[in-house]
Amino acid sequence: MKKPFSQACENNKDPILEVLAEVFREAGTVLEIGSGTGQHAVHFGRHLPHLTWQPTDVADNLPGIRAWLAEADLPNVRVPLVLDLDAEPWPVGQADGVFSANTAHIVSWPQLERMFAGVAGILGEGAAFCLYGPFAYGGEHTSGSNARFDAMLRQRDPASGIRDLRELEALGRRVGLHLEADHAMPANNRTLVWRRV
Repeated sequence: MKKPFSQACENNKDPILEVLAEVFREAGTVLEIGSGTGQHAVHFGRHLPHLTWQPTDVADNLPGIRAWLAEADLPNVRVPLVLDLDAEPWPVGQADGVFSANTAHIVSWPQLERMFAGVAGILGEGAAFCLYGPFAYGGEHTSGSNARFDAMLRQRDPASGIRDLRELEALGRRVGLHLEADHAMPANNRTLVWRRV
């Protein structure tokens, strides 16, 4: 099949990699929630060979991910698994780290609650969860483009939308995830780093 392609993934993969290389320094397994096209899994797997990368997504996206992985043929990137935030149990019972990009504003708030609870459930004490995407601060968007993007998201699906960091911090605290770092990224995005406490 023809590989799916995301220009955003191409644009943001190296800035995200810089953060992941610092956060995930130890060997271990990293679960990726919402692998999308598979481009991130290939890029991070190739440049972080000490990690075992486990892609996941809803079933409809797995063929595209498999196409990217088949071409890359990386020994440390596993076959993608189905992970549906509306279904239990998760396909992975534990991980040394979790990464997710551009998911928080796509899923509903109840799904995001289930994501955070699931992440907390599979991470050991001190393990990290890196969440990339656009976020709001104190009810304010960080740019006009993010405000327009948020309006578009909510018009398309009222349950979606750019999430406010205060609400995410409160959600994290409820499940034992402490916000450790907030990294600025290109195009008005951020990478948030949470630690399991």
